[in-house]
Amino acid sequence: MSKENLILQSISKRFGAVHALDNFDLEVKVGELVALLGPSGCGKTTALRVVAGLERQDSGAVKLGGRDITNVPAHLRNMGMVFQAYSLFPNLSVEENVAFGLQMRKVNKRDRQKKAGELLELVGLNTQHKRFPHQLSGGQQQRVALARALAFEPEILLLDEPLSALDAQVRSNLREEIRRLQLSLGTTALFVTHDQEEAMAISDRVGVMSHGKLEQIASPDSLYNNPATEFVAGFVGVMNYIPGYQNGKSVSILGSDFKVKNSSGHQGATSALVRPESITVVAKENSSNAVVVTRSFLGASSRILCKTLDGTLIQALVPSEESSELIPGAKVQVKISANEVLVS
Repeated sequence: MSKENLILQSISKRFGAVHALDNFDLEVKVGELVALLGPSGCGKTTALRVVAGLERQDSGAVKLGGRDITNVPAHLRNMGMVFQAYSLFPNLSVEENVAFGLQMRKVNKRDRQKKAGELLELVGLNTQHKRFPHQLSGGQQQRVALARALAFEPEILLLDEPLSALDAQVRSNLREEIRRLQLSLGTTALFVTHDQEEAMAISDRVGVMSHGKLEQIASPDSLYNNPATEFVAGFVGVMNYIPGYQNGKSVSILGSDFKVKNSSGHQGATSALVRPESITVVAKENSSNAVVVTRSFLGASSRILCKTLDGTLIQALVPSEESSELIPGAKVQVKISANEVLVS
């Protein structure tokens, strides 16, 4: 497996008038799984295809451990790819599909079969090795595609929306399987997805992209709790936008003052960005500042949607055991429990 960092250096790529990648920089460390996350058209798949050698950038360099592989053709880059479409050979058995890349590399049959058997056992399909793709479920087919991509020990594993065609439960199980395999094999991986839950669940770091650039790259925890920009804050997770009044480095919201994380010295009306779990809701007939609109039971927690006196909708996430009184129509007091907030 790869012992060298992958580096994308000042990559730019245009498709006509569209700037798919705009001076894009990224480094993926050895043994790391990095996810590129963003809306459609942000450039994440283009970045992956540039790494694979399937797309040629207009400028910039792709390096692997100091080696410039910008001009190395795709078939010589030793990259394993798993796509949204399974792309299995319908006329080959499961075992033959997994071993196909090894056969192309002139590995002898005995060693091919041994390697394929080991990987099929890792992905839980060792008893299905003689079946053909049409005899497998979608999740099983994607496991075969994953095993095939890992069979020749690629320097980098590239995954392009590999789970989006699967139903929710299979997708959840398979993403954990991908993470388990990646960690156990020590494979360096670059994962492209538009599903933020998927990206946050299995990645060492997540890069949020917008208009061909990285807005922020950080661990899932840091990305969620300390978004660097308003775009990241709004794109990752759920965010409330609560009107307030900013005075330099502080902002007044719902009658209380808070420190501004991204202070620009602005003075005047603004909106504070607050996560639902940083909102407290307490039933109060007197001194209420909002009314409950809906309560959604989610198990250990409940989602409470409130409307303030000025008509602002605020979403809160509270422990279910504390939410029995927070029924639609109940008068409540809404407060912010955070010490500092982002403003837009």
